Amino acid sequence: MAVRPGLLFLRLGASIALLLALSALVPSSDAYDPLDPGGNITIKWDVMQWNPDGYTAVVSLYNYQQYRHIQPPGWKLSWVWQKKEIIWKMFGGQTTEQGDCSKFKVDIPHCCKRNPEVVDLLPGAPYSTQFANCCKGGVLNSWAQDSANAVASFQVVVGQAGTSNKTVKVPSSFTLRAPGPGGNSPYLASVVNGESTSSLAPDLVECTSHMCPIRVHWHVKVNYKDYWRVKITVTNFNYRMNYSQWNLVAQHPNFDNLTTIFSFNYKPLSPYGTINDTAMMWGIKYYNDMLVTAGPDGNVQSELLFRKEPGAFTFQRGWAFPRRVYFNGDNCVMPPPDAYPWLPNASPRLSASLTLTLITVGTAMALLLVHA
Repeated sequence: MAVRPGLLFLRLGASIALLLALSALVPSSDAYDPLDPGGNITIKWDVMQWNPDGYTAVVSLYNYQQYRHIQPPGWKLSWVWQKKEIIWKMFGGQTTEQGDCSKFKVDIPHCCKRNPEVVDLLPGAPYSTQFANCCKGGVLNSWAQDSANAVASFQVVVGQAGTSNKTVKVPSSFTLRAPGPGGNSPYLASVVNGESTSSLAPDLVECTSHMCPIRVHWHVKVNYKDYWRVKITVTNFNYRMNYSQWNLVAQHPNFDNLTTIFSFNYKPLSPYGTINDTAMMWGIKYYNDMLVTAGPDGNVQSELLFRKEPGAFTFQRGWAFPRRVYFNGDNCVMPPPDAYPWLPNASPRLSASLTLTLITVGTAMALLLVHA
């Protein structure tokens, strides 16, 4: 998936800073995420000092998407030099190719390509090669869930470049590549579209009737006089993948009256300003923030207690079930309203539930409707 900058801002002074707020070069119907309308990935190129033949810059990537991570094998960032710049040294990142540096006989540059591509270092990289916010293997968590790990940075020493604000040329044609489902189902929905570059092993999924790696089960459990209770269970059927830093996003009109949530972290997304109908949920650190591989422990659960809103609460026409559900940014296709189970509004003990099953990333989503 390739992304190019849609907004460029250059500030001149003691140093220069280039801010790139990335937007997709795809139709708005594919790029716009209605649950995260302000989500973007911003790149900052900040010149920190001038050197005899160039400068030293710090390049930072900020994942301002509320619930979408950049997952393994991580981001790749490339650009095009405007002059004959080279990269003498790098810290916190490395280029994928060195290019032709044959004219240099003594001090050999790190990279001589006109269009270098940079990747993050892996965890455990030698201390002498590290830089602040580096060495995560290209993984960036979402801003709402883990802002401290939603930033990546590397330092680059540029040669054969300008040595002042008047002579330096800012790189152009920035492109960010990140793994995703490919096709017309963007993983980074607000900013990217294209083919996946993932080289990870294929899924090995437990044999079930739906043959999906993830199942999200929404169970309307109890109906009280002034409240109603829902149990959510997310089950992993993938034998090869743990989902660390997983998250779940659900849209329901009664989230505005959510009173208690057990065992999950919660943040309202409120994509429509004053309308609070979208919830982001994720695990508690060291307790259930990792959804482990298929097996007896391969699930996470929570219960939600909602206060009934007079005049709006009903169990008819599927009102008790979510309008949209995302797992780690992947959208589950919801059924039509007449396919949801109905129950009497006064029923105290409930048995209606909805199971959403997620097919492998990059394919369509399937939904199984279950009447317990």
